[in-house]
Amino acid sequence: MTAIEQVIQKAIAFDHGDARRIQHFLKVYTYADLIGRLEQLPAETQEILTVAAVLHDIGIHAAEEKYGSPSGKYQELEGPAIAKEILDQMQCPPALTERVCWLIAHHHTYTSVDGADYQILLEADFLVNAYEDSLDKKAITTFRDKIFRTKSGIDLLNTTFALS
Repeated sequence: MTAIEQVIQKAIAFDHGDARRIQHFLKVYTYADLIGRLEQLPAETQEILTVAAVLHDIGIHAAEEKYGSPSGKYQELEGPAIAKEILDQMQCPPALTERVCWLIAHHHTYTSVDGADYQILLEADFLVNAYEDSLDKKAITTFRDKIFRTKSGIDLLNTTFALS
């Protein structure tokens, strides 16, 4: 089992000095962990989800440096290699590392969702982004209706943003 506390420590060290991004991934991790538990994910899937939630934006600094932009498509390109390096240093199981890196490479892609870990990562990231980006209720409702699938994620979004 991967010690999520170590992953968090490594991610904080990696993003040192960038409190906004550290706060972001900690919030996404918290929502992902909660939704996964409420949806009663199997332990292995929950572990993959929480590790991916912590590391989902790990490529943002590299994207900014290489492309001059933190755009999601660039995060998806740059994040997996950085996450793999961190997880390899921790001697994480190869299957966990592979799936986490795949999720990072797709966390801004909303089509062909192939598992509960992927679905919940999208929902958790949106729950945080909706607040951080000050989205209006119409935009939040539209995204909910098109992307959200888990009962727990929908309930959290509706309650958080007083949608119903």
